[in-house]
Amino acid sequence: MKSTDTALTRAARNVVEHCLAIQAGEVVAIVTDSADSDRIEIARAFWEEARAKGAEVIFAEMLPRKTSGEEPPAAIAQLMAESNVFLCPTTKSLSHTQARRNASARGARGASLPTITKEMVDRCLTADYRGIAALTKRVAEKLSQGSKFKVQSELGTNLELERQGRSVRADTGLLTQPGNFGNLPAGEAFFAPMEGTANGKIIFDGSVADVGILAEPMELQVEDGVARIVSTSEAARALDRQLSVHGPQAYNIAELGVGTNDRAIVSGEILEDEKVLGTVHIALGNNAGMGGTVSVPIHLDGLIRNATLYVDGELVLDKGRLVIGPALDSL
Repeated sequence: MKSTDTALTRAARNVVEHCLAIQAGEVVAIVTDSADSDRIEIARAFWEEARAKGAEVIFAEMLPRKTSGEEPPAAIAQLMAESNVFLCPTTKSLSHTQARRNASARGARGASLPTITKEMVDRCLTADYRGIAALTKRVAEKLSQGSKFKVQSELGTNLELERQGRSVRADTGLLTQPGNFGNLPAGEAFFAPMEGTANGKIIFDGSVADVGILAEPMELQVEDGVARIVSTSEAARALDRQLSVHGPQAYNIAELGVGTNDRAIVSGEILEDEKVLGTVHIALGNNAGMGGTVSVPIHLDGLIRNATLYVDGELVLDKGRLVIGPALDSL
């Protein structure tokens, strides 16, 4: 397992040394699947860099999951739970699975990297995550100060929802303590809205998980925390097909997040898109991994560009520009 891509090697070293602080003797699980040769190469670069640190590294390749949130095989779940560190560059996200939650609960620290590409690695995994972490924590702190949220956009998004004490999480990219978990690339502050409180209209105009970049905006109507897809485009039908097989709970408004990564761009892969600085994303489906009560096996995010966000009536994001303090005025 030898990586010859210098940029990939540099990014993998940054992840191993700084994001996860892997130490000699730790058991590290690299979980990937066979759907994409680039992702296999990325996984191997992680394997090589962790091995160079003296870790006991296990490389596990499984069959791709059908949807984000579908459980991995039992053997993979056991491997994650019995490791000190896990890295999951996979096709579909393992973030919202019981396997991941069990591993975190047992003290494993790790990152999910669904749909990661070499281009994304070069853009985002060589970043200084200390700077991203500082901004992300500031945004998370601001969101934590409010309970009632309103998201708007020039295309017609007008959604209100309530946090009601739910914890706001800062996805900083620094996952160095037992039980820490997040995405890589990182850079978002997010929470699970209280079920039943979301009402209004969502216009996704960036991308949607497992669908890609949208050729035209997608409208959803939301009533009492449950979304209904109004648009009839092929992208809208594709989203509806993925959700409908899991029943009504799949349409639950599961997450509100704000992107904080200035290296990220809208690439069509929601892993990166939801991290773009100044964007808002709303997820449907599972929120159990964020402190919610909906445990349906799917979690799909949609992106709102140039969003405006109010927290308890205070402007926090103005058409994609953070306005929560003097240090952010130039961002």
